[in-house]
Amino acid sequence: MGKLGISIYPEHSTVAKDMEYIALAHKYGFKKIFTCLLSVEGDKEKIMKDFKETISFANQLNMEVMVDIAPRVFGTLGISYDDLSFFSELGAYGIRLDMGFTGNEESIMTHNPYDLKIEINMSNATNYLDNIMNYKPKKGNLVGSHNFYPHRYAGLSYSHFVKCCQTFKKHNIRTAAFISSQAATFGPWPITEGLCTLEMHRELASATQAKHLFATGLIDDVIIANAYASEAELKQLSLLNSGLLTFNVDLHETITDLEKKIVLEEFHFYRGDVSDYLIRSTQSRVKYKNEEFKPTFTPDIKRGDLLIENELYGQYKGELQIALKDMKNSGKTNVVGRITEEEIFLLDHLEPWGKFQFSLN
Repeated sequence: MGKLGISIYPEHSTVAKDMEYIALAHKYGFKKIFTCLLSVEGDKEKIMKDFKETISFANQLNMEVMVDIAPRVFGTLGISYDDLSFFSELGAYGIRLDMGFTGNEESIMTHNPYDLKIEINMSNATNYLDNIMNYKPKKGNLVGSHNFYPHRYAGLSYSHFVKCCQTFKKHNIRTAAFISSQAATFGPWPITEGLCTLEMHRELASATQAKHLFATGLIDDVIIANAYASEAELKQLSLLNSGLLTFNVDLHETITDLEKKIVLEEFHFYRGDVSDYLIRSTQSRVKYKNEEFKPTFTPDIKRGDLLIENELYGQYKGELQIALKDMKNSGKTNVVGRITEEEIFLLDHLEPWGKFQFSLN
């Protein structure tokens, strides 16, 4: 199962506020924390003390803290890649290398005696990972995560994202990507125009972004990059099932109680004999074959509409469908609701035999 995470930026907040946020995320089942040690400007002792206190609190809640670090910070703190005791003492679960080395250093780091995870950047489609693999890393300690982008229009394109992820999946390395909270106000830098991996996510609800990442089958863990997400966002994210695509829907007033039950309570899967026009979930027509399905609201059909065949369609009555294309309605199909506009693109990620469900918007 995928894990959810939050991000904290101690340099821009207080230990008390960070702890409050960590406790709230933990309440909603979040397991991961991303934090930055990209700069240690100012009072180094105080920064490290605060860091340690916050990480210790997270560890008590069994949360995994990943510390992002730039190579220049290694120099500032007097740390060498072949001695990671500093991060073990800090209580970190692992370290993320903001910039990489040459491959051999990363491999050596994975063999650290503390079993710290070494997280590498996934957002550049180079031979970086293949190169590290050539140096025989301890694979269980190697993980990947994408970058996030505070600058509008600078986030990754979807096609590039897929290309990057496939390299990591080929080597069976755990992957993570970042989503943006619409309520959060800050990140590691002054610019705040959202903070996401994929540019197409910037204006979407955080739960919709997460659904998309999980639905690609390319991302294991999803982390909110900016701080602080609202409790409502954390709750919505906590309700997601990373293995079951859930569409937010609006139901029409004409829907019957039985049709509503079919939409919201029945188990749905995409039949394997694929049509260009419809995703068909056929078990309801078997289960309710003796029930009445009178014609109700039968306008022409648009992509994203939820359909239930009425009794004019004979043996098909009671079958649930999702429209993939616009179609004429012969009057035999009740249009009972619609996937919310911002989630219609998720239909592209539902594959034959894929399981899905609906949730009221």
